[in-house]
Amino acid sequence: MHARPHAQTLDLRFTIVIAWIHARELYNAKAAIHSPIIGNWALNTKPESLVKEFESGLKPGVDNYSRRLVEFCSLKALEPLSCNLSEKINNGEFSRFTYDMMLAWEKPTPLPDKHHTTECIAKESEDKIDSVVPVNENQKDDSDDDDVSLFYSDIMPLLVSEEASVGEDAYVWFGSLFPLASDIVNARFTFETLTAATANRLHYPAYDRFIKEMDKYIDYLQKQAKPTEIELADDEFILHVEGSAQTQKVVRHIGASSWPGRLTLTNKALYFEASGIVSYESALKINLWRTDVDHQVKAASTGPWGAPLFDKAISYQSSEISEPLIIEFPELTGSTRRDLWLALIKEVILLHQFISMYNFSESPVQSSEMHSRAILGVIRLHAAREMLKMSPPPPNSFLIFALYDDVPKGDYVLEELANSLRQTSMITPYGATDVLKRLDLVSHPFESSSQEKVQVLEEEQRNQAESLDSTVGQIKDEAIEVGIAKAAVHEVKDEGIADSLLVLVNLLRPFRIILSWLQRLVSWERPARTSFLLVITLVTIYIEGVGYALSALLAGIAGASILSKKKHIGERDSEVVIDTSSDKSTMESVVEAQQTLKELHKIVTAVNITILKIWSLFTSRSTKHTDKVIWVMTGVALVLAIVPFKYILIGAITSLFVANTSIGKSMSSNPQGARRLHEWWDSIPVIPVRIVDSSS
Repeated sequence: MHARPHAQTLDLRFTIVIAWIHARELYNAKAAIHSPIIGNWALNTKPESLVKEFESGLKPGVDNYSRRLVEFCSLKALEPLSCNLSEKINNGEFSRFTYDMMLAWEKPTPLPDKHHTTECIAKESEDKIDSVVPVNENQKDDSDDDDVSLFYSDIMPLLVSEEASVGEDAYVWFGSLFPLASDIVNARFTFETLTAATANRLHYPAYDRFIKEMDKYIDYLQKQAKPTEIELADDEFILHVEGSAQTQKVVRHIGASSWPGRLTLTNKALYFEASGIVSYESALKINLWRTDVDHQVKAASTGPWGAPLFDKAISYQSSEISEPLIIEFPELTGSTRRDLWLALIKEVILLHQFISMYNFSESPVQSSEMHSRAILGVIRLHAAREMLKMSPPPPNSFLIFALYDDVPKGDYVLEELANSLRQTSMITPYGATDVLKRLDLVSHPFESSSQEKVQVLEEEQRNQAESLDSTVGQIKDEAIEVGIAKAAVHEVKDEGIADSLLVLVNLLRPFRIILSWLQRLVSWERPARTSFLLVITLVTIYIEGVGYALSALLAGIAGASILSKKKHIGERDSEVVIDTSSDKSTMESVVEAQQTLKELHKIVTAVNITILKIWSLFTSRSTKHTDKVIWVMTGVALVLAIVPFKYILIGAITSLFVANTSIGKSMSSNPQGARRLHEWWDSIPVIPVRIVDSSS
């Protein structure tokens, strides 16, 4: 038996008693006491026997006794609570009880308060129950949703200050226990988004609305019609639909023509059905599950006669289709619909890439679990967008793979997730697949873990969850740091660029031709020429004939200049003529010029930012980054001092040519090194630029 202070025991058991009073009153009020599972657990189980059962399986030396007991009680409560889950969500039982679970976990031992007696707390619990249970069950209180939406306005902090609220750690813990409201992989990002208006505290009205919106969206998905002439696979589920009579318009652009229709996204494919006179035409299917295809999905602009004027579309291209699929999502202001679809499509593509990378496709259980987690992430996103209509949240905060494809070192989290998933050989209670089954969205034919196996794996799963959450916390801190650095970069960008840069594009055209010729040589398009150039270059370097090669090059340039002088080329071509004529229309030419200016502006901005970052490293504005550069430069200096330079040059050139062969590509298939370097570069802060007019 574990020794503990008597006062702590009273406080702890008192907390459990409150939970029992809540459960008894809640189920009595709902006339659900006739259920044998709920009745036996809620009324016949005594707190003393529950504590005894908990202590019998408790390992010696375990700290935080109170919190562990709350976790044990919560796990016991989930079985009767998750039966008929959709019904309990609608009547408020699930959200009320699980919210109290998070409150109890956050403060497992109530602090002493002379005004906060046992009777007061019990009365508060009963008051909460009365506020949850409606007087007339037959009456649907649809106006509650409209009232709760007031909480997502400017006056929300004033409305929610009277009741206890939940913090981030409690929300993450419940996500690891029952992944409905959150997934432990991205729960911290989800919580930050949901509580942005309430000082990072989650209040019950918002939590209750969030859970109910999730259930509503599940019902909505189950009522959606399948794409025309398409039979969905058994493990394929609809995630999002637009373009139908009840949703907003979707338009597909083919050249200068446009076709309205219905767009459907599942966890495996994307379907577009053009609108016919009476019904939809046969669906165009885009297989997003194929990992042997290079999927390219990005934002695009559309407009009349093919002019890219409105930035509200997406463009998908792969080897499966002959021309890009361009879908526009018309809306008056902004491009939130386009951004949503872009994030959802990327999430499905990255999901299948993750499953293929870690060979989870060979295990139906593990593959089903990852699909279920992705589906729940999409459902949470739609629930949050329904709550926050005035200011839709960023989609990536609710999506697992789109989030960690964007944040620095996100692949570390995905690797940790894969390691934890490898321990799963059968469907575990309260996993993502089990949650969707309880919501009647999926029906899995796999074997479920027995209660004995669950108890054996409980401690191991807790350790995996803690390790995963620790990694997520570190990644989130680094994401904030990189976000600050990127915000400084955006401040450096200027507005507009001089028209003279159009001339620069034409002046650089010869150099672009030379660069294209060199790229073709390096890429081994003509192996004979590439081999000859490689051998000549390596031999020249080895015999230390680089000086002779440079002198021959300069002599050739001088000879060309003499020949040009004799032919009087300078007199005939006294000026550079840039031809602006084109076979395009005036509108197309204007749009093309605008796009060219934008691209050149990006180049100039990138050069400015690069110089400012280098100057930031030189002046030690960021000590951490400067120290790394100093160590690298010191190491390179030692290598250059010890190894003859010709061998270094031979190795560099050989690596450049070999990297473009099939052998080199297979050796460099792991992109983590380039990703680390890119994330490190993005995290370097730039020195602010202030433009002044000295004459004034």
